[in-house]
Amino acid sequence: MNNPLISIIALNYNQTEISCQFLLSLKKLTFNNYEIILLDNNSAIDPTSRIRTEFPEVRFYRTSKNLGFTGGNNLAMKLAKGDYFFIVNNDTEIASVNLLEKLLEPFQKDPTIGMVSPKIRYFDNPEIIQFAGYNKINPFTGRNSQIGDHEVDTGQYDQSGYTHYAHGAAMLVKREVAETVGLFTDHFFIYYEELDWSAQTIKKGYNIFYQSQVYILHKESMTMGKATPIKVYFLNRNRIMFMRRNSGIMQLSFFFVYFIFLTIPKNTLTYLMHFQFEHCKSFLRAIWWNLKNLTIYKTEPFNTHFENVSLKPLDNN
Repeated sequence: MNNPLISIIALNYNQTEISCQFLLSLKKLTFNNYEIILLDNNSAIDPTSRIRTEFPEVRFYRTSKNLGFTGGNNLAMKLAKGDYFFIVNNDTEIASVNLLEKLLEPFQKDPTIGMVSPKIRYFDNPEIIQFAGYNKINPFTGRNSQIGDHEVDTGQYDQSGYTHYAHGAAMLVKREVAETVGLFTDHFFIYYEELDWSAQTIKKGYNIFYQSQVYILHKESMTMGKATPIKVYFLNRNRIMFMRRNSGIMQLSFFFVYFIFLTIPKNTLTYLMHFQFEHCKSFLRAIWWNLKNLTIYKTEPFNTHFENVSLKPLDNN
């Protein structure tokens, strides 16, 4: 397939100005066969008029409730026409004009590749790397790290290659993967969802690839903020859920020993010592959610029906 259709998919939630900056940056792209889908997750102020006026080429949707990162992207993929889905944060801006061409190259060379992410740098410090591939999740802590994070980019990560997970801020996904593996597991809502999707994709025999030759700029934590109680809740809740979904019995046992005897006492004490009572409450709620929800949720199939969700208005096309 020499000139596949790429569906560029982004979500908006109370960030109309940021989303408009993102849409403007897409005009730099040199690839000529793409559609843009912007899905608004029921923002407090309806951005419909502005988006339709300033970006009439965009297929714009607005949901009747906030579906989160997982549900919003799942719905957008269902609406997309592309052979590939470029799932990208609205708080990014295009830096490499040939971004899409270079992200397509690994798929054309290796049919086992299911997802490709570019290098990511910080928008406020464009010489500083955020992502140059992912290290594997630590079986004890349930955490991992981004290769190159906070390092000055001197070309030390300019070697493209396979990596353990794609990055949710920018990932080109073969449509076949969504149809075969399924979509994001909706219960994650936000955080760990792309790690889980990557892990499920690898289980199905696909590979994940890091493309070093192009990069985007990321305005990190524009939606959720930094170290907020809600972020504490989702990070810890989903950290446990990820390990439950993607670990063997022995590995999961090690994780629970670490979490119960080290993580819980340390985090609880730290929050209390800093008078962060809401953070502490969110942390404990995250644990309680997993105790109440012992089901290992399945990956959402591509033919998922979105019940009780209405779209308003319909897209432009």
